[in-house]
Amino acid sequence: MTDETPDDDTLADDTATETRVPLDRAADGPFDETEANPVRPYIDLGGIKILPREGLNLRLEVEEQTKRIVAVGLDYAESTLQVQAFAAPRSTGLWDETREQIRAQIRQQGGRVEEREGPLGPELLAEVPVIAGADAASGKRLARFIGVDGPRWFLRGVIGGAAAADPDAAAKVEDLFRSIVVVRGGTPMPPRDLIPLKMPATPGAA
Repeated sequence: MTDETPDDDTLADDTATETRVPLDRAADGPFDETEANPVRPYIDLGGIKILPREGLNLRLEVEEQTKRIVAVGLDYAESTLQVQAFAAPRSTGLWDETREQIRAQIRQQGGRVEEREGPLGPELLAEVPVIAGADAASGKRLARFIGVDGPRWFLRGVIGGAAAADPDAAAKVEDLFRSIVVVRGGTPMPPRDLIPLKMPATPGAA
């Protein structure tokens, strides 16, 4: 992203509250558990199921204080994809509101962000400030924030590495994101609550 990239102050506000999904979501994913192929060998992580593929490494991200699994990290195609699934209202989605929150957070951190239309619908491309190295040198990393509203759930992804800018890597990671299955379950949950995750049932499955 160049210096000419507009920051979030130049972007039009998107305050729509209707559920926004890719027109082909039910056919091409991400999938609801009712839409997934039952014979495919998914890795069952509770609220999310991942389809194994060559070159894919899976990590579970754990909140230190509560020891709760809060996200799934996927390393693939020289890229990273962090995914989280949230409960959502039946008739409205969360992605429009979530994009506004992400924009505000990145701006507070001194980063830059622009909204664009991607293969999965509206997404955010951001330069996020980071501090790295023993000398605490500051820098920036490129990240893509993607999201899809499903039936009573919302799936968010954060893409880093090659897929944040390289079209070939991006296509591979987008396909990986589309292959994810969200298991909302029938338990009542407040909107925006994380759908619970769990360790894989089979040791070493990840």
